[in-house]
Amino acid sequence: MRLAVVGGGSTYTPELVEGLARLPLSELVLVDPDAGRLEAVGGLAARMLARAGHPARVLCTSDLDAGVAGAAAVLVQLRVGGQAARHRDETLPLACGCVGQETTGAGGLAKALRTVPVVLDVAERVARHAPDAWIVDFTNPVGIVTRALLDAGHRAVGLCNVAIGVQRRAAALLGAAPGRVRLGHAGLNHLTWVRSVLLDGAEVLPRLLDEHLDEISAAAGLPGAFVRRLGAIPSYYLRYYYDHDRVVAEQRGAPTRAERVAALERDLLASYTDPALDTKPERLSERGGAFYSEAAVQLVGSLLGDRGDVQVVNVRNGGALPFLDADDVVEVPARITASGPVPLPVPPLEPLYAGLVAHVTAYERLALDAALRGGVDRVAAALLAHPLVGQREPAERLARDLVAADREHLPWAR
Repeated sequence: MRLAVVGGGSTYTPELVEGLARLPLSELVLVDPDAGRLEAVGGLAARMLARAGHPARVLCTSDLDAGVAGAAAVLVQLRVGGQAARHRDETLPLACGCVGQETTGAGGLAKALRTVPVVLDVAERVARHAPDAWIVDFTNPVGIVTRALLDAGHRAVGLCNVAIGVQRRAAALLGAAPGRVRLGHAGLNHLTWVRSVLLDGAEVLPRLLDEHLDEISAAAGLPGAFVRRLGAIPSYYLRYYYDHDRVVAEQRGAPTRAERVAALERDLLASYTDPALDTKPERLSERGGAFYSEAAVQLVGSLLGDRGDVQVVNVRNGGALPFLDADDVVEVPARITASGPVPLPVPPLEPLYAGLVAHVTAYERLALDAALRGGVDRVAAALLAHPLVGQREPAERLARDLVAADREHLPWAR
């Protein structure tokens, strides 16, 4: 089996390779326009597979068409504009009193504008050269990018590591093997709540909140008393909504995540060139993306092996959340088969959660329209619809500023 990773020069890739060593690969193809990163990452990937006794060849190429040709699955992990663009995503909103974050709010919209056209081009080329391949999107903002792919008719599934991270942490707190734990996870990408934790089929969420509230609240970045009132495990990203002003105050004057990651990436890439290194370095954990390899391996294995197991993915809503349209994209448990993911029924979301989900879904529709058709007015409309912006003057100012800053990545704005 041939598997291609578009954006294979990412420092994330060794995390992915560690898991892929469990798949029956014949070739792992890393595709990236940056030859220097490819050489460093590809060399480490090859040594990691060799250490694991895996026979797969690692191929590195900047030729997208050749890289995806004949692949059974294509994983997409792009960052259009690199950490420099991310830095702008994290700083420009702060000038308007809005949170600066690369996947949600104004920064998330800027990333979507840059990213959606590029991912759609990748997908069109996959469709030509590997028409039966599944596209697994790990590129943020995952919900918007996945909807773009599905609306264009591609065989695509969106994947995020948040759900598997919560599951693994819950299993560790319970002293149980991860396979015994199942989450009642529902919402949108980076906007989810876990309202049920089943251990061998028995509900244990109240026990977790009673016995491990400090650990759970610390992981969510929210006060324990608030988490207890929710009666659910909130995604870490909900702190940008529930504690918006406090987060903005913390961000102002502090180094951005982009600056910290850029420095970390330089160190990681230098370490990757060490011919003696044949395992992922410990510092990679600082990069984020924990359990990404586990989630990716599970999903690819189930799509290609028709396993019919249940995983949390980004998928068409169908009727999972009945207050949304059927073609909206949600992040819920789904049964994974060779025909694709089928979302499972979700217990009705409480108004506190459903209201925010509906609000952000409306934004995502407008964001995708802006990414596909361009125009400062469409960008401003999406920002006005986002609960993290939601006012006329900041929306109009940010629309102008974001488009001007990213002009080189937005053909319609040149």
